[in-house]
Amino acid sequence: MAVETASGSDLPLAIALGDPAGIGPEIVCASYARLKEGQRPFFVVGGATVLEAAGAKNGSPCPTVRIAAPEDAAEAFATGLPVLGDMDAAYRPAHPDEEGAALALHSLAEATRCTLLGRAAGLVTAPVSKAQLGTVGFEYPGQTEFLAHVSGLAPDDAVMMLAGPTLRTVPLTVHVALGDVPRILSSELIIHKAKIVAAALKRDFGLDNPRIAIAGLNPHSGENGMFGDEEGRLIEPAIAALREDGLDVKGPVPGDALFTPIMRPDYDVALCMYHDQALIPIKAIEFDQGVNVTLGLPIIRTSPDHGTAFDIAGTGRADASAMVAAIRLADSCATLRADG
Repeated sequence: MAVETASGSDLPLAIALGDPAGIGPEIVCASYARLKEGQRPFFVVGGATVLEAAGAKNGSPCPTVRIAAPEDAAEAFATGLPVLGDMDAAYRPAHPDEEGAALALHSLAEATRCTLLGRAAGLVTAPVSKAQLGTVGFEYPGQTEFLAHVSGLAPDDAVMMLAGPTLRTVPLTVHVALGDVPRILSSELIIHKAKIVAAALKRDFGLDNPRIAIAGLNPHSGENGMFGDEEGRLIEPAIAALREDGLDVKGPVPGDALFTPIMRPDYDVALCMYHDQALIPIKAIEFDQGVNVTLGLPIIRTSPDHGTAFDIAGTGRADASAMVAAIRLADSCATLRADG
C-alpha cells in the first residue's frame, strides 16, 4: 500500500549523503554555501565528520549542526548545515569501501523514511555507487526502484524524468540491455508511463496541459516499416489511445530530430524508448543543471543527474550546479504540492 504523506510549505528537505568517497559530500557542502540565504532549509542524514572534512578539503568550509529531529532543521540552518543522526565514516575521497557504502545506505533509508512520514517536504539524493551499495546488501537496480518498493508501488509506477532548464526527457525502459528494449516495449507500457508523467507535470510542475512528444525507436521512426515495425505496432496505437484520453501527444518523432533547437520548444517532455536516447541529449544540453526526478511517488524525489565521480572526488573540481538545481527543484515541487 502506498504511503500517504503531506508536504507542507514549512517543512525542510531531506538530503541523502550519497557515497562519501564520491563527490556527494563536497557538492552538498557547496550547495549549502550557495543556498543558506533565502532557501527552504534542508538537512543531511549522517556523515557530519565526512561533510566537514569534504568542505574543508574542497574549498567550501561547512560547519555542521547536529539535530535530533527533522523539525530542528529550520532553526539550525542559519548556523550551519543540519545533520540528523550520529552515523559517520572516515572521509576517504576516491577510495570507496564498505564503511562508506553502509553510511550511504543508512542515509538513503533514513532520509526516505523521514520524507515518507511527512517530516520532510521532499527527498534529494546525492550520487551513489550501485556496485558499492551491493556490497552491503542493497538489491535494487537503482535508487528509483528502491523508492518505488518502499513506497508500496510496482516498479513501473515510478518513472525517471531528467529535467533541465530547457529540456525534460523520460526513458520508458531504463537499466536494460539495448537488445531487450523491443521485447520490453508495449503499447500498455507507453500509455501507463505517459499518464504518470502527465499527472506529475500538472501536480509538481504547474503545467495545466503538458505537451508530450514520443520518440520513435528505429531510424526515421521505422520509415513505414522499412527499418522496424515497432512504431506502427506499438507506438502509434499508444499515441492514439493517449489522444483519445485528452492528452496533448505528438509522435512518433524520429530520435535524430526530436532534440534539435527547432523542435524542443514544441513540447514539455520527450518520452524516449531507451536509456541513452533520453540521457544523451539531457547530458549534452543541460549537464551542469540536469536533475533526475522520480515521478509517480507519494513523495518528491530529485537528484543531480550525474554519478559519484570517484575519479575527481577530493580534487576540488566537482561542480555543485546540478545538486543546487536538484535542491531548488525539490523546493519548487514541494511548494506547488503544498499550494495545491
